[in-house]
Amino acid sequence: MARQSLLDPAARRANGTASGPLNFLLVGSDQRPNASDSDARSDTIVIVHVPDGLRQAYLISVPRDLYVAIPPTATYPGGDDKINSAFEHGGGGQGGTRLLSATLSQLTGIRFDGAALIDFSGFEKVIDLVDGVRMCVDEPVRSIHTGTVFPVGCQQMDGARALDYARQRYGLPGGDFDRQRHQQQLLRAIMDRVAGADLLTSPLKFDRLIRAIGSAFTVDSNGAPIEDLVFGLRHLTAGSLVGVQLPSHAKDIDGISYVLLDPTADVLFRAVREAGMAHWVRDNPSWINRL
Repeated sequence: MARQSLLDPAARRANGTASGPLNFLLVGSDQRPNASDSDARSDTIVIVHVPDGLRQAYLISVPRDLYVAIPPTATYPGGDDKINSAFEHGGGGQGGTRLLSATLSQLTGIRFDGAALIDFSGFEKVIDLVDGVRMCVDEPVRSIHTGTVFPVGCQQMDGARALDYARQRYGLPGGDFDRQRHQQQLLRAIMDRVAGADLLTSPLKFDRLIRAIGSAFTVDSNGAPIEDLVFGLRHLTAGSLVGVQLPSHAKDIDGISYVLLDPTADVLFRAVREAGMAHWVRDNPSWINRL
Protein backbone atom coordinates (compact mmCIF):
# COMPACT_ATOMS: atom_id res chain seq x y z
CA MET A 1 0.00 0.00 0.00
CA ALA A 2 1.60 3.25 -1.14
CA ARG A 3 1.71 6.15 1.29
CA GLN A 4 1.75 9.78 0.24
CA SER A 5 0.85 13.15 1.72
CA LEU A 6 -2.57 13.49 0.07
CA LEU A 7 -4.05 16.17 2.31
CA ASP A 8 -3.32 19.86 1.98
CA PRO A 9 -2.17 21.38 5.31
CA ALA A 10 -5.32 23.56 5.28
CA ALA A 11 -7.48 20.42 5.07
CA ARG A 12 -5.62 18.28 7.62
CA ARG A 13 -6.83 17.96 11.20
CA ALA A 14 -3.86 18.51 13.48
CA ASN A 15 -5.20 16.87 16.63
CA GLY A 16 -7.12 13.72 15.79
CA THR A 17 -8.52 11.15 18.18
CA ALA A 18 -8.42 7.36 18.17
CA SER A 19 -12.06 7.03 19.20
CA GLY A 20 -13.58 9.50 16.78
CA PRO A 21 -15.14 11.37 15.30
CA LEU A 22 -13.05 10.79 12.17
CA ASN A 23 -13.36 12.22 8.68
CA PHE A 24 -11.77 10.62 5.63
CA LEU A 25 -11.62 11.66 2.00
CA LEU A 26 -11.93 8.96 -0.68
CA VAL A 27 -11.00 9.94 -4.24
CA GLY A 28 -11.38 7.67 -7.24
CA SER A 29 -9.60 8.74 -10.41
CA ASP A 30 -10.91 8.23 -13.92
CA GLN A 31 -7.36 8.00 -15.25
CA ARG A 32 -7.11 5.71 -18.26
CA PRO A 33 -4.27 3.23 -18.91
CA ASN A 34 -1.05 4.85 -20.20
CA ALA A 35 -2.41 8.33 -19.40
CA SER A 36 -0.47 10.79 -17.24
CA ASP A 37 -1.63 12.00 -13.83
CA SER A 38 -2.41 15.43 -15.27
CA ASP A 39 -4.92 13.90 -17.69
CA ALA A 40 -7.06 12.47 -14.90
CA ARG A 41 -10.14 13.88 -13.17
CA SER A 42 -11.72 12.71 -9.92
CA ASP A 43 -14.51 10.37 -10.96
CA THR A 44 -15.54 9.64 -7.37
CA ILE A 45 -15.41 11.92 -4.33
CA VAL A 46 -16.72 10.66 -0.99
CA ILE A 47 -16.45 12.17 2.49
CA VAL A 48 -16.57 9.36 5.06
CA HIS A 49 -17.67 10.54 8.51
CA VAL A 50 -17.23 8.09 11.41
CA PRO A 51 -18.80 9.36 14.67
CA ASP A 52 -17.44 8.85 18.15
CA GLY A 53 -17.24 5.14 19.01
CA LEU A 54 -16.36 4.14 15.42
CA ARG A 55 -19.40 1.91 14.91
CA GLN A 56 -21.18 3.86 12.15
CA ALA A 57 -20.01 5.44 8.91
CA TYR A 58 -21.75 8.04 6.77
CA LEU A 59 -20.80 8.08 3.08
CA ILE A 60 -21.37 11.59 1.73
CA SER A 61 -20.98 11.61 -2.05
CA VAL A 62 -19.86 14.89 -3.60
CA PRO A 63 -21.19 15.52 -7.13
CA ARG A 64 -18.35 15.73 -9.66
CA ASP A 65 -20.03 18.77 -11.29
CA LEU A 66 -20.41 20.73 -8.03
CA TYR A 67 -19.66 24.43 -8.65
CA VAL A 68 -16.98 25.53 -6.21
CA ALA A 69 -14.18 28.03 -5.65
CA ILE A 70 -10.85 26.25 -6.16
CA PRO A 71 -7.93 27.77 -4.22
CA PRO A 72 -4.79 28.90 -6.07
CA THR A 73 -1.56 26.90 -6.22
CA ALA A 74 1.93 27.66 -7.45
CA THR A 75 0.88 26.68 -10.97
CA TYR A 76 -2.87 27.43 -10.94
CA PRO A 77 -4.34 30.90 -10.26
CA GLY A 78 -7.52 29.56 -8.66
CA GLY A 79 -11.08 30.18 -9.76
CA ASP A 80 -14.64 28.90 -9.94
CA ASP A 81 -15.05 25.52 -11.63
CA LYS A 82 -16.46 22.02 -11.23
CA ILE A 83 -14.99 20.31 -8.18
CA ASN A 84 -13.57 17.40 -10.15
CA SER A 85 -11.44 19.95 -12.03
CA ALA A 86 -9.53 20.60 -8.78
CA PHE A 87 -7.93 17.18 -9.19
CA GLU A 88 -6.85 18.08 -12.73
CA HIS A 89 -5.65 21.60 -11.82
CA GLY A 90 -3.55 20.06 -9.05
CA GLY A 91 -1.86 17.77 -11.56
CA GLY A 92 -3.72 14.60 -10.65
CA GLY A 93 -2.35 11.99 -8.24
CA GLN A 94 -0.93 13.38 -5.02
CA GLY A 95 -1.06 17.04 -6.06
CA GLY A 96 -4.60 16.70 -7.40
CA THR A 97 -5.84 15.08 -4.21
CA ARG A 98 -4.20 17.80 -2.11
CA LEU A 99 -5.92 20.58 -4.08
CA LEU A 100 -9.21 18.69 -3.96
CA SER A 101 -8.93 18.33 -0.17
CA ALA A 102 -8.19 22.06 0.19
CA THR A 103 -11.20 22.88 -2.00
CA LEU A 104 -13.50 20.67 0.06
CA SER A 105 -12.23 21.93 3.39
CA GLN A 106 -12.69 25.54 2.25
CA LEU A 107 -16.24 24.71 1.13
CA THR A 108 -17.36 22.65 4.13
CA GLY A 109 -15.18 23.68 7.06
CA ILE A 110 -14.36 19.98 7.55
CA ARG A 111 -10.80 18.93 8.40
CA PHE A 112 -9.72 15.41 7.48
CA ASP A 113 -8.02 12.66 9.49
CA GLY A 114 -6.91 10.80 6.39
CA ALA A 115 -7.37 10.30 2.67
CA ALA A 116 -7.18 7.52 0.11
CA LEU A 117 -6.69 7.68 -3.64
CA ILE A 118 -8.37 4.68 -5.28
CA ASP A 119 -7.13 2.92 -8.39
CA PHE A 120 -10.20 1.30 -9.96
CA SER A 121 -8.19 -1.44 -11.70
CA GLY A 122 -6.94 -2.56 -8.28
CA PHE A 123 -10.49 -2.40 -6.94
CA GLU A 124 -11.55 -4.76 -9.73
CA LYS A 125 -9.05 -7.35 -8.47
CA VAL A 126 -10.41 -7.05 -4.92
CA ILE A 127 -13.95 -7.77 -6.14
CA ASP A 128 -12.82 -10.77 -8.16
CA LEU A 129 -10.88 -12.22 -5.22
CA VAL A 130 -14.05 -12.27 -3.09
CA ASP A 131 -15.88 -13.97 -5.99
CA GLY A 132 -17.82 -10.89 -7.06
CA VAL A 133 -20.50 -8.77 -5.43
CA ARG A 134 -24.29 -8.78 -5.49
CA MET A 135 -25.73 -5.56 -6.91
CA CYS A 136 -29.42 -4.74 -7.25
CA VAL A 137 -30.21 -2.78 -10.41
CA ASP A 138 -33.38 -0.68 -10.09
CA GLU A 139 -33.31 1.01 -13.52
CA PRO A 140 -32.13 -0.57 -16.78
CA VAL A 141 -29.00 1.10 -18.12
CA ARG A 142 -26.60 0.64 -21.02
CA SER A 143 -22.91 1.26 -20.42
CA ILE A 144 -21.45 4.04 -22.54
CA HIS A 145 -18.04 2.42 -22.04
CA THR A 146 -18.67 -1.21 -22.98
CA GLY A 147 -22.21 -1.33 -24.39
CA THR A 148 -23.21 -3.77 -21.65
CA VAL A 149 -26.92 -3.68 -20.76
CA PHE A 150 -27.71 -4.02 -17.07
CA PRO A 151 -31.27 -5.35 -16.61
CA VAL A 152 -33.42 -4.64 -13.57
CA GLY A 153 -32.95 -7.08 -10.70
CA CYS A 154 -30.36 -8.30 -8.20
CA GLN A 155 -27.41 -10.03 -9.82
CA GLN A 156 -23.90 -11.23 -9.13
CA MET A 157 -21.22 -9.13 -10.82
CA ASP A 158 -17.51 -9.68 -11.25
CA GLY A 159 -15.08 -6.80 -10.80
CA ALA A 160 -15.18 -5.45 -14.34
CA ARG A 161 -18.97 -5.59 -14.58
CA ALA A 162 -19.55 -4.06 -11.11
CA LEU A 163 -17.22 -1.13 -11.76
CA ASP A 164 -18.69 -0.58 -15.22
CA TYR A 165 -22.18 -0.41 -13.71
CA ALA A 166 -21.19 1.86 -10.82
CA ARG A 167 -19.59 4.41 -13.16
CA GLN A 168 -22.63 4.96 -15.38
CA ARG A 169 -24.67 8.14 -15.15
CA TYR A 170 -26.17 8.59 -18.61
CA GLY A 171 -29.64 7.16 -19.21
CA LEU A 172 -30.47 7.11 -15.50
CA PRO A 173 -33.39 9.19 -14.14
CA GLY A 174 -31.19 10.88 -11.54
CA GLY A 175 -28.10 11.10 -13.72
CA ASP A 176 -24.97 11.59 -11.62
CA PHE A 177 -26.98 11.39 -8.39
CA ASP A 178 -27.95 7.80 -9.28
CA ARG A 179 -24.30 7.06 -10.08
CA GLN A 180 -23.29 8.31 -6.62
CA ARG A 181 -25.86 6.02 -5.00
CA HIS A 182 -24.66 3.04 -7.03
CA GLN A 183 -21.08 3.72 -5.96
CA GLN A 184 -22.17 3.81 -2.33
CA GLN A 185 -23.98 0.50 -2.87
CA LEU A 186 -20.83 -0.97 -4.39
CA LEU A 187 -18.73 0.07 -1.39
CA ARG A 188 -21.24 -1.62 0.90
CA ALA A 189 -21.33 -4.76 -1.29
CA ILE A 190 -17.53 -5.03 -1.27
CA MET A 191 -17.40 -4.56 2.49
CA ASP A 192 -20.08 -7.23 2.92
CA ARG A 193 -18.22 -9.73 0.73
CA VAL A 194 -14.84 -9.12 2.34
CA ALA A 195 -16.35 -9.61 5.81
CA GLY A 196 -18.24 -12.72 4.71
CA ALA A 197 -15.43 -14.40 2.78
CA ASP A 198 -13.90 -17.38 4.58
CA LEU A 199 -10.40 -16.02 4.18
CA LEU A 200 -8.90 -17.52 7.33
CA THR A 201 -9.23 -21.03 5.86
CA SER A 202 -7.35 -19.98 2.73
CA PRO A 203 -4.09 -18.20 3.64
CA LEU A 204 -3.15 -17.92 -0.05
CA LYS A 205 -6.42 -16.19 -0.94
CA PHE A 206 -6.11 -13.94 2.11
CA ASP A 207 -2.58 -12.93 1.05
CA ARG A 208 -3.77 -12.18 -2.49
CA LEU A 209 -6.64 -10.08 -1.16
CA ILE A 210 -4.35 -8.03 1.09
CA ARG A 211 -1.99 -7.45 -1.84
CA ALA A 212 -4.90 -6.43 -4.10
CA ILE A 213 -6.24 -4.01 -1.51
CA GLY A 214 -2.75 -2.58 -1.11
CA SER A 215 -2.35 -2.09 -4.85
CA ALA A 216 -5.73 -0.34 -5.11
CA PHE A 217 -5.07 2.39 -2.54
CA THR A 218 -2.63 5.22 -2.00
CA VAL A 219 -3.14 6.32 1.60
CA ASP A 220 -2.53 9.28 3.87
CA SER A 221 -3.27 8.20 7.44
CA ASN A 222 -2.32 11.56 8.98
CA GLY A 223 0.62 10.00 10.80
CA ALA A 224 -1.36 7.17 12.42
CA PRO A 225 -0.14 3.59 11.83
CA ILE A 226 -2.40 1.86 9.28
CA GLU A 227 -2.65 -1.17 11.55
CA ASP A 228 -4.00 0.96 14.42
CA LEU A 229 -6.53 2.58 12.13
CA VAL A 230 -7.77 -0.77 10.81
CA PHE A 231 -8.04 -2.13 14.35
CA GLY A 232 -9.96 0.95 15.50
CA LEU A 233 -12.49 0.52 12.68
CA ARG A 234 -12.92 -3.23 13.26
CA HIS A 235 -16.54 -2.87 14.44
CA LEU A 236 -17.72 -1.24 11.21
CA THR A 237 -19.92 -3.56 9.14
CA ALA A 238 -21.69 -3.25 5.82
CA GLY A 239 -24.93 -2.68 7.73
CA SER A 240 -23.44 0.28 9.58
CA LEU A 241 -22.94 2.31 6.40
CA VAL A 242 -25.36 5.17 5.69
CA GLY A 243 -25.44 6.66 2.20
CA VAL A 244 -25.97 10.42 2.03
CA GLN A 245 -26.70 12.52 -1.05
CA LEU A 246 -25.30 16.01 -0.73
CA PRO A 247 -28.27 18.45 -0.79
CA SER A 248 -27.88 20.05 -4.20
CA HIS A 249 -29.48 20.47 -7.60
CA ALA A 250 -28.40 20.62 -11.24
CA LYS A 251 -28.41 23.93 -13.10
CA ASP A 252 -27.18 25.15 -16.48
CA ILE A 253 -24.95 28.21 -16.37
CA ASP A 254 -23.95 29.71 -19.72
CA GLY A 255 -24.76 26.43 -21.42
CA ILE A 256 -22.69 24.31 -19.01
CA SER A 257 -24.30 21.86 -16.58
CA TYR A 258 -23.29 22.39 -12.95
CA VAL A 259 -24.51 21.23 -9.55
CA LEU A 260 -25.27 23.90 -6.93
CA LEU A 261 -25.58 23.40 -3.18
CA ASP A 262 -28.96 23.71 -1.47
CA PRO A 263 -29.16 25.77 1.75
CA THR A 264 -29.51 22.65 3.90
CA ALA A 265 -26.05 21.52 2.76
CA ASP A 266 -24.54 23.98 5.25
CA VAL A 267 -26.56 22.29 7.98
CA LEU A 268 -25.12 18.94 6.87
CA PHE A 269 -21.56 20.27 6.99
CA ARG A 270 -22.17 21.65 10.47
CA ALA A 271 -23.57 18.28 11.56
CA VAL A 272 -20.34 16.61 10.44
CA ARG A 273 -18.21 19.20 12.24
CA GLU A 274 -20.27 19.12 15.44
CA ALA A 275 -21.07 15.39 15.77
CA GLY A 276 -24.72 15.83 14.84
CA MET A 277 -25.13 13.45 11.91
CA ALA A 278 -27.66 11.16 13.60
CA HIS A 279 -30.01 14.11 14.08
CA TRP A 280 -29.43 15.40 10.56
CA VAL A 281 -30.28 12.00 9.07
CA ARG A 282 -33.43 11.80 11.15
CA ASP A 283 -34.52 15.27 10.02
CA ASN A 284 -33.60 14.84 6.33
CA PRO A 285 -34.76 11.38 5.16
CA SER A 286 -35.12 12.53 1.55
CA TRP A 287 -31.34 12.87 1.25
CA ILE A 288 -30.59 9.36 2.53
CA ASN A 289 -29.81 6.68 -0.07
CA ARG A 290 -31.07 3.13 0.23
CA LEU A 291 -27.99 0.87 0.15
